[in-house]
Amino acid sequence: MSDPAAAGTTGHVVRVNGPLVEAEGLTRVAALEVLEIGTNRLPAEVISISGGLVTAQAHEYTGGLCVGDPVRALGHPLSARLGPGLLGGIFDGLLRPLANRSAWLAPGAPAEAGTPARWSFRPSVTAGTRVGPGTLLGTVPMAAGGIEHRALVPAGLAGTVDWVSEPGEVAEDEAVITVDGTPVRVVEHWPVRIPRPVRERLRLAAPLITGQRVVDLLFPIAQGATAAVPGGFGTGKTVLLQQIVKWCDADIIVFVGCGERGNELADALTDLEQLEDPRTGRSLLERTVVIANTSNMPVMAREASVYTGMTVAEYYRDMGYATVLLADSTSRWAEALREFSSRSGELPAEEGFPAGLASALAAFYERACRVTTLGGEEGSVTAIGAVSPPGGDMTEPVTAHTERFVRCLWSLDRDLAYARHYPAISWRRSFARDVEAVATWQAAEGRTSWALDRARAIALLGEADRLSSVVELVGLGALPGRERMVLLAGRLLREAVLQQSALSENDAFCSPAKQMALLELVLDVYDRCQALVDGGLPASAVEEFDFTPVTRARDETGPDDDEAVRTRRDEQLRALDGLA
Repeated sequence: MSDPAAAGTTGHVVRVNGPLVEAEGLTRVAALEVLEIGTNRLPAEVISISGGLVTAQAHEYTGGLCVGDPVRALGHPLSARLGPGLLGGIFDGLLRPLANRSAWLAPGAPAEAGTPARWSFRPSVTAGTRVGPGTLLGTVPMAAGGIEHRALVPAGLAGTVDWVSEPGEVAEDEAVITVDGTPVRVVEHWPVRIPRPVRERLRLAAPLITGQRVVDLLFPIAQGATAAVPGGFGTGKTVLLQQIVKWCDADIIVFVGCGERGNELADALTDLEQLEDPRTGRSLLERTVVIANTSNMPVMAREASVYTGMTVAEYYRDMGYATVLLADSTSRWAEALREFSSRSGELPAEEGFPAGLASALAAFYERACRVTTLGGEEGSVTAIGAVSPPGGDMTEPVTAHTERFVRCLWSLDRDLAYARHYPAISWRRSFARDVEAVATWQAAEGRTSWALDRARAIALLGEADRLSSVVELVGLGALPGRERMVLLAGRLLREAVLQQSALSENDAFCSPAKQMALLELVLDVYDRCQALVDGGLPASAVEEFDFTPVTRARDETGPDDDEAVRTRRDEQLRALDGLA
């Protein structure tokens, strides 16, 4: 933290190079302190101090700045204003509210969010109560998404409540209680680059249910874990993230549009507004915080946007909510780091990225966790980041480093996407490190065969891929019957289970029970086909059987209708028995 005594220190600009601004005359300025530059008071962060020369990265367009323009130090690091009014809002990379979806903020607009300025506060403590960090002080009823906003004692503050305001409306700059003479408000500011403190980090346990079968069945992610979605242009990264935003079972969604195209973000916002939240029947946007820093916005605000989004997610985590942060895409964030490092004269590492890229990625993903909060509640932040490797090169630095630090990898395959297989998640390059924890949870929910069925499905898909290469050389007829049934199983798994239409009312979301029913349908049909072939039935006779009811079960049954899938399974097995 900066020295408050330094606030108000002034200097002047001596050099401007894009977002890099150098100034002289500033004294007692700390690294990462916020500056205001020029007559428009552009926000900037100090990144280096060399003698009397201070170098800062500006978070806004610096056109019009000139040598001699005034620079003022504010005495604090870049901070986010946290409080009521975030849910349902659309903000820029510094958490300043955007009045509409296409307008830029005026240069130097204050980095504050939250309207209206007055909130209805209901205290939960009384005078004389002993409180500590994270203690619930009161609530602010919010219509948005039915989420209750919980005002907590800030970190580092403990003592006895001296005074409590009466229930009713309060301004965000008014104290709602005092603790040993220290006023506490419903709004607080927190440095975005500093993780918010917790009492204890917990082991990962329950999965994040996304409603996407290839994720929940094959490569599940636990609440509080991390995932990366690498894929080239046109492989469906944005659509997959939007599906997770729409259907995952998190309490709060924080969506960071980091350097992506503005029209894609506008489409996503329209979908969020129109989609009915299954919890409340209202718009899903009402329990979503959108941080928009599209490709036409200032580049260094893009660098700050992922930290801003993580801070907002941690804020709701500390209230005891399960939050999900989705960043699309971290590659654009890394490109902002590369652009600024090259302007500042930093020695480049791999492909021009700064040497600290791996450390920055690790520090970002490390903030995702499942915790016991300071107030004793359980909360979590699950971080999912899209990666856009140039030309689909999965060995480039951002993708390679990200794979080291995440718990799940959902690698998108260009061939699958071009074959119209969506989501185009490759079962060959993807992985999940939380399968054991998720299997324990699935067994507790009554799905005891989940782990075994998942392992069988991945093995069949891998073997089917291997046999497909053989068939291209020797032809299908050269394979024995059992191997031809493996090829059949691979096709049924792809078409009946892994493929999922985001545009289908029945198939956009799939409950865990229906997911298991579909997987069991394919595996049971495969086992019966193998038994028929082992019993002497020609493989060609099985291959000529009509498996259309199997492949259409996902779209012809309701999102939660696992019983209808099981009925269809029984019908298919009886029909197969008729072949014998």
